[in-house]
Amino acid sequence: MTDKTVSLPEEKSHAGFLKNNLRSYGMLMSLFVIMLFFQFMTDGTLLQPLNLTNLVLQNSYIVIMALGMLLVIVTGHIDLSVGSVAGFVGAVAAVLMVRYHLDYPLAIIACLIVGAAIGAAQGYWVAYFGIPSFIVTLAGMLVFKGLALALLQGQSVGPFPATFQKLSSGFIPELIPSSGNLNLTSLAIGAVLTLVLVYASVKGRAREVEHGIEVEPFGFFAAKNVVLAGALMYFTYLIASHRGLPNVLVIMTALIALYGFMTRRTVVGRQIYAVGGNAKAAKLSGIKTERLVFMTFVNMGVLAALAGLIFAARLNTATPKAGLGFELDVIAACFIGGASAYGGVGRVGGAVVGAMIMGVMNNGMSILGIGIDYQQVIKGLVLLGAVCIDVYNQRR
Repeated sequence: MTDKTVSLPEEKSHAGFLKNNLRSYGMLMSLFVIMLFFQFMTDGTLLQPLNLTNLVLQNSYIVIMALGMLLVIVTGHIDLSVGSVAGFVGAVAAVLMVRYHLDYPLAIIACLIVGAAIGAAQGYWVAYFGIPSFIVTLAGMLVFKGLALALLQGQSVGPFPATFQKLSSGFIPELIPSSGNLNLTSLAIGAVLTLVLVYASVKGRAREVEHGIEVEPFGFFAAKNVVLAGALMYFTYLIASHRGLPNVLVIMTALIALYGFMTRRTVVGRQIYAVGGNAKAAKLSGIKTERLVFMTFVNMGVLAALAGLIFAARLNTATPKAGLGFELDVIAACFIGGASAYGGVGRVGGAVVGAMIMGVMNNGMSILGIGIDYQQVIKGLVLLGAVCIDVYNQRR
């Protein structure tokens, strides 16, 4: 009888792990450095509770659309129409609620259906006719920009009902009595969320060890969780010091959790990455690639519609210029967050970090009084740098 030795997975060396995951950790370090830079340059204004709340409200729609754009990019495609779709859906919402006085829940459902239909129309041409997504969505960008202008007759339409405005400008009510200015309900929610994330991280690492998967060094793992938990609690404290958690932050967090789970723990998520990695091989293995690409565009349409509703609720009006340039910030957030221009690579967390980098840069430069012209130049250079790093990694 022979004895069988079962070897546990070894941790990667610190140097080897850092080399192989330089971009992932580099993004977090970049966000940290950028926030420190603007915190210093703005004399502490960046992380003031009021400004931090405004930062969340101003960039929530970018984060939401980045979740959908990530899936489109991972499959090897692009969607240039998201800004125009968001603006068009905002116009539809204004017509339904302001002109026809439709109840806001029904109007929201109708607008999401419109977004899904737009995504389905574009996805159909891309997935089943093989027309390049760049061409299809470029056409969509022009079409829906024109339709929004026609629907609004060149004028701003508003205001929206007060209940609809709370979608973007509302806050979680205080349920725990407090004599101070601190929103204890928001603080408690943040603490619970932090514990859940740490628990999930520990369980995930234990699962990888159990299945013989090589794991990151314990020092990196522990430091990452301590820093992220501390940052999340500090962020929650600052938000709770103002008016508490915005409604849109709750929506955004739920979507991030949902898409994070879907991309990492479900069959559909793995199939999306397989299609982006090698579409022909994925099709030969039995994956219905056309349907998968089609559904990613439908999903993108729904999220663009949701973002359009949130943006319209925040402005309390629908304008013909709504959504202008949104697609650039959304695409930039995905590429800065580690998505590959070649498809098959990208993570939800990376897209969120990329969106946060774009948001902090926009907010910080605005506080410093930097003109929009120079802001565009700086953001363009940052995007170019992110894509250059991706190309370098592909050729390495």
